[in-house]
Amino acid sequence: MDYNKTLNLPKTDFPMKANLPTREPEILKKWDDMDIYHKSLNKNKGKEKFILHDGPPYANGDIHLGTAMNKVLKDMIVKYKTMRGFDAPYVPGWDTHGLPIEQQAIKTLGIKRNEVGPVEFRKVCRDFAFSQIEKQKSQFIRLGVRGDWQNPYLTLKPEYEAKQIEVFGEMAKKGYIYKGLKPVYWCTDCETALAEAEIEYSDETSDSIYVKFRVIDDIGKFKGIVDDLNNLYFVIWTTTTWTIPANLAICLNPEFDYALAKYGKEIYIMAKDMLDDIERETGLENREIIATFKGKDLEGMRAKHPLFDRSSLIILGDHVTLEAGTGCVHTAPGHGEEDFIVGQKYGLEVLNPVDDKGCFTEKAGKYKGLFYADANKVIKEDLEKVNALLASKTLTHSYPHCWRCKNPVIFRATEQWFASVDGFRDEALNAIRKVNWIPEWGEDRITNMVRDRHDWCISRQRIWGVPIPIFYCKHCGKELINDDTINAVKKLFSEKGSDAWYEYTAEEILPKGTKCECGSTEFRKETDIMDVWFDSGSSHVAVLETTEGLRWPADLYLEGSDQHRGWFQSSLLTSVATRGMAPYKNVLTHGFVVDGEGRKMSKSLGNGIDPADVVKEYGADILRLWTVSADFTSDMRISKEILKQMTESYRKIRNTAKFLLSNLYDFDADKDALPYEELLDIDKWALYKFNELIKDVTSSFDRYEFYDFLHLVHTFCIVDMSNLYLDILKDRLYTFPAASKERRAAQTTLYTILDGFVRIIAPVLTFTADEIWSYMKHEANNNYESVQLADWPQPNDAYDNKEIVEKWNKLFDIRKDVSKALEISRANKEIGHSLEAQVDIYASNDLYEFLKQFEEDLNTVFIVSNTVLHNEDDNIPDNSYRSEDYNLTIKISHAPGEKCERCWMYSETVGTDKEHPTICARCASHI
Repeated sequence: MDYNKTLNLPKTDFPMKANLPTREPEILKKWDDMDIYHKSLNKNKGKEKFILHDGPPYANGDIHLGTAMNKVLKDMIVKYKTMRGFDAPYVPGWDTHGLPIEQQAIKTLGIKRNEVGPVEFRKVCRDFAFSQIEKQKSQFIRLGVRGDWQNPYLTLKPEYEAKQIEVFGEMAKKGYIYKGLKPVYWCTDCETALAEAEIEYSDETSDSIYVKFRVIDDIGKFKGIVDDLNNLYFVIWTTTTWTIPANLAICLNPEFDYALAKYGKEIYIMAKDMLDDIERETGLENREIIATFKGKDLEGMRAKHPLFDRSSLIILGDHVTLEAGTGCVHTAPGHGEEDFIVGQKYGLEVLNPVDDKGCFTEKAGKYKGLFYADANKVIKEDLEKVNALLASKTLTHSYPHCWRCKNPVIFRATEQWFASVDGFRDEALNAIRKVNWIPEWGEDRITNMVRDRHDWCISRQRIWGVPIPIFYCKHCGKELINDDTINAVKKLFSEKGSDAWYEYTAEEILPKGTKCECGSTEFRKETDIMDVWFDSGSSHVAVLETTEGLRWPADLYLEGSDQHRGWFQSSLLTSVATRGMAPYKNVLTHGFVVDGEGRKMSKSLGNGIDPADVVKEYGADILRLWTVSADFTSDMRISKEILKQMTESYRKIRNTAKFLLSNLYDFDADKDALPYEELLDIDKWALYKFNELIKDVTSSFDRYEFYDFLHLVHTFCIVDMSNLYLDILKDRLYTFPAASKERRAAQTTLYTILDGFVRIIAPVLTFTADEIWSYMKHEANNNYESVQLADWPQPNDAYDNKEIVEKWNKLFDIRKDVSKALEISRANKEIGHSLEAQVDIYASNDLYEFLKQFEEDLNTVFIVSNTVLHNEDDNIPDNSYRSEDYNLTIKISHAPGEKCERCWMYSETVGTDKEHPTICARCASHI
């Protein structure tokens, strides 16, 4: 007889190898065919909503690992919330306007912005944006992200643009929108103003110069102290040599002590506390202090500009510090925010001698036509010629750069449209405090940013975007904006899109009879567009308030930590300004993706990893598992080695599910399942462990701490299941009669665990869970097309049998000692496989009684052929293993009898059954 045929060997079609790159596309097609998104919505229709509002990625190029991680995290949350019974729609979106698309359209399609009309140019940009959306959409879907991909929100849609105009109008009506001449970040390469959110800092090497401004009017303060003003100078320090032509003043701190320090024949006015540092930097020596004055005593003096026929006023400002320089701050109101503010106080001109391209205008005199960076050398040479350059060095320092073109930016005074954050800052700060920030430091970060922000520059000198809906009187130049004009533009955009701004004249757009206060009926349109952050920052209105199934405010915003200055903030500002509260209840922040050594990924380092390559080689589920492999609120490391580790972890999870599934081939839960009371104690131990897994994973997911998932699930699979329960269970599953109570008890436990386990892994290992689900035999009331339509498993109070668990945990501790003793015996070549062994245990009275209650189970628990219990009073053989933790000794020897061909245990009963002479009596009784 072939006794292998009498065993209940595992049977399943579930593949041993994952082969995810091949199987996942097949599963995606299945989901598409069944319309999984709408089926998941319909299942929970009418139940409590959970709204995760998608921060729109930019429609420009393939997705990268950071974008992939972001979308996967969102998908996990939405799937988890759906399984928890929430009506959780997910409407993805795209940010579609702005400079990068203009640049790509020009570069890719070879057109020139100034040679085609704005409508034609915008059409090219729109077509390019749509092509990128389709590309990114397919890449997101390939990651297993479930959403309303047929109806995403796009910032270029007419209905979206109309709502954005409404937001702008509401802010203007409240007085938060104004036009002003003031310095803003300006990119000379992109030829546009930039907001703070569009600035990134990197090192730049600049000249560090000390410049002398000769005193020409001391307002009588130095009478009797300095006889000849021709040798008396204020000394300034700057790292922006090119701004010297725009200097109109020198700013001092009113409370600092300023010394008149004589070096040779010349006297320099500088902060007294900075003299030592200045001398080290400039080489000045043999100092003689003639007099000391407070800064406020010097206010109103004048110094001669070293290069231009004008004077520089001595003014006061609290922004002057002793951190660097001379305490005498070079002030150019047209090129710095603090310079501008203090200049307004003193009525200084906002002088900006630099044009849009960064070249000097006629206001810069002889420097006209020079690019500002090229002018540094020339200006420095001229300062030296007139003996105004005291010292010059080079300095490497952090400097603002354009986040798009990566070139240095400048501060440049231009007329721009601003949103006055000052007008509602207190309300914004109060709104921040009412939001749950995850991690908590996010609250401090955005609070500091909003607290220090005064104005938001919302105008851009580009074409591809939403026009600023302002009209100007052709006669008097006054701006025209009111409810009627905003409604007219909103209606036009909702019907025809924002291209209509360029297709129609002002008179065609405005309501009939529109007049300026001066009586004129002729108007021109604003040519600037809105900052793209105003576009995306209006999404809480344009999407949440208009899309069926969504609601305002959102339960969750989830983006990278850079969005505290970006989308989180622009959404907050537009929301507080128009709705009086934040547009979100919770904000979750994730870190950036770095390489295995913690370095930022870059082309120059060659350390970048394309998510498409990961999916092609390993499968999307490996990338999804990586996403929860570490605390994603900090930077996430990835490398080939890390991905291989993920593959190994995945394999163990998959193999655990495969074992469970393969031993349920002949199990029908509706017919064969046993009640909890009829299960064996070890089965109850396993269910307790699984119950704890449900509680722990649920708690972690509720706190958005998905990074606990891998540790919890991996530990359960390897420690609780593979190393203990499943290892012990094999004998009962394979050798007991198929329909025996003992085997059905085991299968009932396996089914209960697998049914819950596949749901637990579904939000993360979304493809694998669906594949497992498709191979399972489900109960009649649980036979969903996909695991995504199933409910999240609930912990069962009946499984919290702590008495049984404590008892079996103790036995498993003793099992560790037995395993150590077996390993020693195996190393000494006394036995091979553990089934060759007999275990003699010599235990103290209490421990002996404890083990006695398990006597019938010890062979299967220890996976040996025979176990004999002895009281410690018996003679303990030599060369026995002594436990370090328990009062017991273990002796390993070869088990007596012959090896059973069926169960592989050694037994003296082999041969006692004449019909089955090669198997043991226990196996014979099971046939």
